[in-house]
Amino acid sequence: MTEPLPIAQRDDHEIFLLPQMANRHGLITGATGTGKTVTLQTLAEAFSRIGTPVFMADVKGDLSGVAKAGGSGKAAERAQQLRLADYAAEAFPVVFWDVWGEQGHPVRATVSDMGPLLLARMFNLNETQEGVLNLVFKIADDQGLLLLDLKDLRAMLQYVGEHAKAFTTEYGNISAASIGAIQRGLLALENQGGDRLFGEPMLNIDDLMQTDAQGRGVINLLAADRLMQSPKAYGSLLLWLLAELFENLPEAGDLAKPKLVFFFDEAHLLFKDAPQALLDKIELVVRLIRSKGVGVYFVSQNPADVPDAVAGQLGNRVQHALRAFTPKDQKALRAAAETLRDNAQLDEAAAIAELGVGEALVSCLDAKGQPTVVERALIVPPRGQIGPLTAAERSALIKRSVIYGHYEQAIDRESAYEILRGRTEQTAPETTAEPAPSRTTERRTGRNQQTVAEAMMKSAARAIGSQLGRAIIRGVLGSILGGRR
Repeated sequence: MTEPLPIAQRDDHEIFLLPQMANRHGLITGATGTGKTVTLQTLAEAFSRIGTPVFMADVKGDLSGVAKAGGSGKAAERAQQLRLADYAAEAFPVVFWDVWGEQGHPVRATVSDMGPLLLARMFNLNETQEGVLNLVFKIADDQGLLLLDLKDLRAMLQYVGEHAKAFTTEYGNISAASIGAIQRGLLALENQGGDRLFGEPMLNIDDLMQTDAQGRGVINLLAADRLMQSPKAYGSLLLWLLAELFENLPEAGDLAKPKLVFFFDEAHLLFKDAPQALLDKIELVVRLIRSKGVGVYFVSQNPADVPDAVAGQLGNRVQHALRAFTPKDQKALRAAAETLRDNAQLDEAAAIAELGVGEALVSCLDAKGQPTVVERALIVPPRGQIGPLTAAERSALIKRSVIYGHYEQAIDRESAYEILRGRTEQTAPETTAEPAPSRTTERRTGRNQQTVAEAMMKSAARAIGSQLGRAIIRGVLGSILGGRR
């Protein structure tokens, strides 16, 4: 049995998170400056030490220090205050990721994999416009046109718009206004740099689930300080990653520890203004991904940021201080207190308002899966450095990574853009392209040893597959994210 994870401590005893209950998900909340980031680092380190990989977005740019031994300053003071006999500085294995490829390995998804529902959210489309986008994806499937990057989608939109009348009988009405709205949304995303998110090589989920030579789980850090300027792109990317985990991981049942723990910081960005269909699918993913051995932990300022249907799935709670300056704040504070299992010796509402930095109300699931009585405690200090690495230290770690060189160079193989551009004599929409590849044949077998010639050969091999197979694969993803065919 894997040892329990100490995450907080009272004067007389430690408070543990049981690894076998860690995939029952969790919620970490508190006002700005109350210690949520340090709590994230403490939890990430604890999971890494038991061999569980972690994925987390670094929204403020100050989590990278986990890759360097710390143990000084306030962390050392807290360790001494709590009399932690086994506390020692430690550097943890970290892999850095960045959509723009500047602060980590590039993170890419194909347009096809992202799907119409998440793209519709990125583009701020209404229901009618989203329906047209679904038709565009359907036509691309039926004609074997790969949608890999945004230029493929732009070419496909232009093609469908120009032949809208010919498609109406089979697919339904396609209005020029809706096509125009999608094109404007696509342009806005490109202007924000979102085009860097789409293309190949696509992120392989297996690369998030690695351990080092000592058996410690790798901590995957996504640089999100710049990505946060496009909140819907940030939320959509992380939700896509969850969907990929759900789709690709086999059923695991009850494990001694999770296969992966996924921290979703600034969780309110996922739920704000989200349509009900998307909220329903998020609830479904959170509820079912537990059986794949994945724990999901939402991090936000207020518990009310997470819809009740999702919050009901989050068994492990860490509540930092909330500030009640307005009647609305006071109501939210009382609601937060009521969601915790009552402690007869503790006034939870009063405690939440007066908690100090690094102090929290903690309730974790016991061995039977029941929430423990909430306790007021001090969070155990992290062993890694508190605060960011220097740019030189980060760059050195990126270049020493075992996957360095695989994602750095984008691949632009023949897809919808190239095929449609080559149809200079196109007069009817019935013409079909080469069958599209199945994603199962697209998984790579080589990494840094891959030469240009090998890449060309593998690209050709990937082009062999069935159109039906690809439609079925997107159907699996659509069943998760609610994409309409």
